[in-house]
Amino acid sequence: MPARPTRRHVPGWSLGLSAVLLALALGAGLEFRLFERTGFDLRQMYGSERPHEGSLWLPDYRVAIEAKPLEGLDDLSGLTFDPGRGTLFSVTNAHPEVIELNTAGEVLRRIALSGFDDPEAIEYLSPGRFVIADERDQRLVLVQIDDETTALDAGSAQQLSLGFGLNGNKGFEGLAYDTHGQRLFVAKERDPLRIYEVTGFPHRDPNAPMAVHLRDDPKRDARLFVRDLSSLTFDESRSHLLALSDESRLLLELDADGRPLSSLSLSRGRHGLSETVPQAEGVAIDAAGNLYVISEPNLFYVFRKPRD
Repeated sequence: MPARPTRRHVPGWSLGLSAVLLALALGAGLEFRLFERTGFDLRQMYGSERPHEGSLWLPDYRVAIEAKPLEGLDDLSGLTFDPGRGTLFSVTNAHPEVIELNTAGEVLRRIALSGFDDPEAIEYLSPGRFVIADERDQRLVLVQIDDETTALDAGSAQQLSLGFGLNGNKGFEGLAYDTHGQRLFVAKERDPLRIYEVTGFPHRDPNAPMAVHLRDDPKRDARLFVRDLSSLTFDESRSHLLALSDESRLLLELDADGRPLSSLSLSRGRHGLSETVPQAEGVAIDAAGNLYVISEPNLFYVFRKPRD
């Protein structure tokens, strides 16, 4: 008579624990958008995402300057490129300042800020004109910077407050400007993650009433498989927006309709990085397509495509 198969008794607590672990894994996958990101990475790796004509194609970039310390600085946040001067501008929030850097990551000057509570981003608009985002009160401030500027006061500047959904330090974290469309993109960090488009600010004609329009696109933002937004920059040559996420350690290239086209991972071993970028807080692009990233507290990175 054949032996009966032995039934293995699995304790109820073990099944319960397995269910909990599975639920946690699925929850983590949803929270971190791991499934969508993994699928996107695989499509990039095996070529199905490459046909997008005119893309920057971020997978081709390699780090050229890695984790260069900017001596004497702390709490850097936001980054923008001034094409006329050929330099970069950032802000600090612990002791508010505007910092001008060259493209090799050397500090050129420091401009004191007053009347700012928590500056988190700065964006170049046109020669001498910049917008600074104050995070906690969701305020945009227009400032003028020239060769002689040593201090800036928010009290005497044109400004716009967008105080909706205020929630402490999860407010405005990134700015980008589309010169042709005269649109200012404003990134809300999270809860919810949003990219707003602002037109009508800064106000150009003092004799006409101010007409500010605010637009958002929740469906577009839902396609961004990142946990937060820490910075934005706009590629004028392609009309593509680049969105940086600190928590996801990722830079995303978005087309004109907000669809992800390509990505650059900021994790160790990717794009020539020997160590993970610890806390990416600013990104900028120049006319040649070089990418600049800053990480708190004071680290500077450059990514370039290898020359043929």
